[in-house]
Amino acid sequence: MKTIADKLVVLTGASGGIGEFIARALAKEQATVVGISRSPAGLERVGAEVEALGGKWLGIPFNLCELDKLPDLVAQIQQLTGRHIDILINNAAIEKFRPFQTYTLEDTQSILTTNLLSPMELTRLVMPSMLKRGSGHIVNISSGSGKKGAPFNSIYSASKAGLIMWSDAIRQELADTNIGVSVVCPGCTNAGMYLALGQIAPSAAQITEPTEVADRVLQAIAQNQKEVVIDGFNLKFLFAMSQFFPQFGDMVFQKLGVVKTNQSCAEYQMQAQKLA
Repeated sequence: MKTIADKLVVLTGASGGIGEFIARALAKEQATVVGISRSPAGLERVGAEVEALGGKWLGIPFNLCELDKLPDLVAQIQQLTGRHIDILINNAAIEKFRPFQTYTLEDTQSILTTNLLSPMELTRLVMPSMLKRGSGHIVNISSGSGKKGAPFNSIYSASKAGLIMWSDAIRQELADTNIGVSVVCPGCTNAGMYLALGQIAPSAAQITEPTEVADRVLQAIAQNQKEVVIDGFNLKFLFAMSQFFPQFGDMVFQKLGVVKTNQSCAEYQMQAQKLA
């Protein structure tokens, strides 16, 4: 059982969505949270909440797409805190609903860089220190969309599936060390993209409260859980069956309205972009 109290935790995507709920949960455990986000105002707001709950906070505005500057970010964290990073939670993510052929190269690069390449590079940078000290934990926040491809959200799905497989691989590499690797796959939450776009989640989805996701993240760290899928039984069963019968999974998604809902999200986002 790992303790979180007094640990230095770096949390990306800390200023909104699931990230702010994870930050609050860490604060309740008296962790020192270093929040990373592109939003200075969001970091300031979440930081005030973290400190009110008993945690310590350092907010650093940073664009994770700037991969070449990540070494400077890690050095800045160590300089400002005087400590090494105990826990890294790779939570930051972006998604754009689109028919695949309408994505631009810039869209694809930004999604893959934020969702997959930046977690890989941040982990690569902090891992030597963890190995030297013989302790540490990496948490990668993936998605149910990484277990079964989400139509009209294909690049996001690819990034989240990559996160799952990469987590699986490095966990095996680190099996003989005291460094834990957990991947957490939330389903639809009340802090997710469907809510942001004013869409109703597909009928198959069991809505998960973001507070539950945050609690499961902390549980994954404390118990060194390998993979946590936070979804209703029906979707977990569907994910498993789709591995053996892909056409069955496609049919279920079609029948339950997943394809139609995601197509509506794509149309909404594309129209909003035209009007912007």
